[in-house]
Amino acid sequence: MKGAVVSVLLMIVMAQLLAKPGEAAVTCSQVDASLAACIPYLTAGGTPAASCCDGVKNLKAITPTTADRQAACNCVKKAAARYPNIKEDAASSLPNKCGIQMNIPISKNTNCQK
Repeated sequence: MKGAVVSVLLMIVMAQLLAKPGEAAVTCSQVDASLAACIPYLTAGGTPAASCCDGVKNLKAITPTTADRQAACNCVKKAAARYPNIKEDAASSLPNKCGIQMNIPISKNTNCQK
């Protein structure tokens, strides 16, 4: 009986630790930190730094669900609005330049609900 109670309590704790379905676990501070090294590339073009591509890889890793990707997309749009000199072509080509296939468009004009 005591073991069953412990098992039930353990299951309740585990359920509380998991994010609810449909809720994003990613935050804008995580997205900003992932893409901070990309600002020079996004504003001047050229070749993205290795640290930028590492950030893009991290962004992909922290956005496994649709809700996470939509939240990250909205964060990218907010961040892009803070940098009016971001080159749209550099932003849209960033994942490919890093050799990463992503489902998060990097653009200030993206509809994040799609």
